[in-house]
Amino acid sequence: MRTAIESGHWVIFQNCHMAPGWLPTLERLIESISPVKVHKDFRLWLTSIPFKKIPVSILQNGLRIIIEPPRGVRASLERAYLRFTNEFMSSSTKESQFKSLLLSLCLFHGMVLERSRFGPQGFNVPYQFTDEDLNICVNQLKMYLDEYQDIPYKVLKHTAGEVNYGGHVTDNWDRRCLLTLLEDFYCPAVLGADHVYSGVYRQVDSNLDIKGCR
Repeated sequence: MRTAIESGHWVIFQNCHMAPGWLPTLERLIESISPVKVHKDFRLWLTSIPFKKIPVSILQNGLRIIIEPPRGVRASLERAYLRFTNEFMSSSTKESQFKSLLLSLCLFHGMVLERSRFGPQGFNVPYQFTDEDLNICVNQLKMYLDEYQDIPYKVLKHTAGEVNYGGHVTDNWDRRCLLTLLEDFYCPAVLGADHVYSGVYRQVDSNLDIKGCR
């Protein structure tokens, strides 16, 4: 950082919430920056989830860019599918099953985000589920479908419910709730062409064109 201040490079410190004990040191480093000596092209970027131990002076002396999760299951679903391409959707050796289970996974993601908004009525503890949880599950879904002859529902439910999303969960009842909900999204029934989720969302057409949806 000191070198970048002199040379005009950019510095990024990611996931600052993972090192709260180091933030006072960062605060002192920022306070020691001299407007006279700092290079005009120097930039300092910090990434973090919302948490209470970020020094106030860091927030006051910088510009904040906040990315909030979309509101509503439909908005979450649209945001998820905007990241996919036709090539990716067709890249699995089990293309039809992949598209169906991908929709299930994206709906599950949107649902847990919405439940988190309702406080104790959704989950006993507030959890910060992110798009990265979904991304990891999507990659694992494709990998396991390609590796296994039959669809490994047990493996998919374990990686999503116990590891990726479940890795955030600290309350036993919340974990039980999460796994119970996941049972409705990672199951053979969702592969049916006439399957309907919550009476609203239907399975995707196997010939779905992502670009056309946009």
